[in-house]
Amino acid sequence: MDALHDLTLQAILHEHCRSHPNRVAAVCGEDRLRWPELDERVARLASALQADGVGAGDRVLWLGQNCHRVLELLLAAARLGAVFCPANWRQSAAELAFVIDDVEPHVVVWQDDEIGAVIREARTTSRAAGNARWIQHDGEGEYETYLAGADAMPEGSSVDPWAPVLLLYTAAFDGTPNGALLTHAGIIAQNLVVMGLQRAACDDVYLNSGPLFHIGTLWNTLVTFHAGGTNVFVRRVDAEEICRLIEVERCTDAYLLPQTREQITEANRDGRWDLSTLNAGEPSPWWRAPGGYGQTEMVGMATYKCIGGAALGVHGRPHPFAQVRIVDEAGVELAPGDVGEIVVRGPVVMAGYHRRADLTAARQRGDWHHTNDLGRREVDGSITFVGPRTTMIKSAAENIYPAEVEGCLATHPAVREAAVIGVPDPVWTQSVKAVVALHSSATATAEDIIEHCRARIASYKKPRTVEFVDALPRLPSGAVDRDALDERFGGGGYPGGTNRSA
Repeated sequence: MDALHDLTLQAILHEHCRSHPNRVAAVCGEDRLRWPELDERVARLASALQADGVGAGDRVLWLGQNCHRVLELLLAAARLGAVFCPANWRQSAAELAFVIDDVEPHVVVWQDDEIGAVIREARTTSRAAGNARWIQHDGEGEYETYLAGADAMPEGSSVDPWAPVLLLYTAAFDGTPNGALLTHAGIIAQNLVVMGLQRAACDDVYLNSGPLFHIGTLWNTLVTFHAGGTNVFVRRVDAEEICRLIEVERCTDAYLLPQTREQITEANRDGRWDLSTLNAGEPSPWWRAPGGYGQTEMVGMATYKCIGGAALGVHGRPHPFAQVRIVDEAGVELAPGDVGEIVVRGPVVMAGYHRRADLTAARQRGDWHHTNDLGRREVDGSITFVGPRTTMIKSAAENIYPAEVEGCLATHPAVREAAVIGVPDPVWTQSVKAVVALHSSATATAEDIIEHCRARIASYKKPRTVEFVDALPRLPSGAVDRDALDERFGGGGYPGGTNRSA
């Protein structure tokens, strides 16, 4: 560690206290925190966490919806050299129990309203839950009591900027979710690029309307924080509440999916709310930094369409903190026009996967992060993402990996074999269709199959429709012939135009 040159998230917070002492850092419900007030709360929270045994490398888990306390917990963990994990609150009890056991947190901050029953069930079945301090953040004010009972930690602790600070679970591309460990340095590098592209400034007001367990929303939170702007939090998507907050807080940016934009348009059809501050009326932060290619493992994006001028490649060119290559199976760089695996290196690349040493070694072999995605470099040097090497279905902002859904289907006692495909959906991009072969003496309806999945995995992952067949089509290798399933049952709309290996 080099105190003279290192820059970390908590150091940025300290500077904002000096540079913007009267500006609002966070708004959440009735809470309005200026930068010195946020810093004071973070200092108390860090002290309280430390008293509960949280130190360098230890984990703090958030089981809740959007709230300013997500930012507080991240910054408190940053101050201690610890790791903060905001979990997907939409998951089933079994999925949350897996996360609790995998994270093995020292402290869990959880929410009772709306999701408390699922969390309690997960807590009951988790083997690691009993080893953690559990703090309810809503209701009777346990979280605030926790803060008030601690003295503020003095400024000046030294933290390694290359140490992990944020753990985000990726979708289960191999059937098991994996936690990407993102570093101070990686987050700061990504912030600096996005700040330049979006011309982020201290007068920006970002509405946190998307899920904070998702890098697509959280990185805008972090960019706004880094720029000294104001983060406004809304617990979950509610079109009327979003409209109200945009007007009252004069929000300039928000993460709004097309479906949410349509809901906002409908809610404000009579013009009762003034939404004019939101990106000059354009309800999306991407008007200033449109598109590119990336992953959670790279704190978001590795390429941007708006870097390097006009491009043949659909996904633009690498940003200044990333190198990108297209390689064959042996890791040899391919010529422009040839399709191969996209590999990346640079400060934005994660430190590795939490407790997945073998997977980390495989994905970071040869000093490159192997994305498991296919792409090509065009003749003008730009990049085109072709599609995942493994099958993936896209539902709105969520990535759904068939291996996980198929694993769930296989636990149904009537199912002999099953596969899932993505079918085009006019609202959600794609929806999940299950193709199921039953045991010869078994019976099950489509509703039975869907409900079986609904009870075990997040609702957005469950099949929306089910087709029954005598047997799944197979390739000579024995693998399921997914192209045949797509052709027979209307599959399509996959990310990048295809989901098949080249």
